[in-house]
Amino acid sequence: MDTGSNITVTAMVETSIVVSNDLEPKREVSGAAKGPDQIHNWLALYAEARDPALRDSIIQAALPLVKRIAYGLARRSTDPVEDLIQVGSIGLIKAVDQFKPDAGAKFQTYATHLITGEIRHYLRDKTAMIRAPRELQELSFRINRLVQGLTAKLGREPSDVEIANDLQIPVSRVNEAYEVDRRRTLISLDQALSNDAGSEQSLIDTLVDAKYQSNQLAKEDRFMLAEAIKQLRDGLREVVQLTFYEDLSQTEVARRLGISQMQVSRRLRAATTELNKIITLSKKAGPKGG
Repeated sequence: MDTGSNITVTAMVETSIVVSNDLEPKREVSGAAKGPDQIHNWLALYAEARDPALRDSIIQAALPLVKRIAYGLARRSTDPVEDLIQVGSIGLIKAVDQFKPDAGAKFQTYATHLITGEIRHYLRDKTAMIRAPRELQELSFRINRLVQGLTAKLGREPSDVEIANDLQIPVSRVNEAYEVDRRRTLISLDQALSNDAGSEQSLIDTLVDAKYQSNQLAKEDRFMLAEAIKQLRDGLREVVQLTFYEDLSQTEVARRLGISQMQVSRRLRAATTELNKIITLSKKAGPKGG
């Protein structure tokens, strides 16, 4: 996560802990129970007065929700949980500012979606060696925006079928878009690594020169991917070239090659499968030497 963003989010969260002495007793965080009903009452007051001090009180009271979600997602990724809390706090702040108490939705449901969405976006935006087609990335963005709106309207997260019906697409396409998010994972430099002797050391301790190592790995990855693409059949290689190197949409690729968009989609899936096999076999074989 960007250092500047860390500082900004930290400042915003720390600011939320300060409760103004001018607040009326019913708005104070320390005196009253900070349950869903109390937070909802504060939100109703904030919707009318837009009092910055009251906003800070609401954020402070809801911070435990951010931490619970961050710890839950951390069990499925290798990110330091502190980073996920920072990112999730952005979603909480958005939820407080955008929530409409009279819409019928529960704030916890609404905030949970925004907090989770911010963290998932943070994970998704970390690029993989082979990134998802732009069409799927755009669909994933549309689905996340739609889920935000439906959650506020229904008071719960919509099902995959409801999302598919609203967008008039098959449920399988919704699942493909979700898979784009799920495959975006990070590796922490604090992750423990085991060696042949049975001892452990963190990943960062194995990096002699971070900049040099990073550049070298990037070059090796690009070289390995380029070599793997050369081994693809002509039809698959053309689709990969146009999609990932010329950044064309599937519709544009189909028009360029004179085939249907469905054929482009099938060739991309086939190419991705073949590239994974080629790269996996290449890594297993290791460097050739005398």
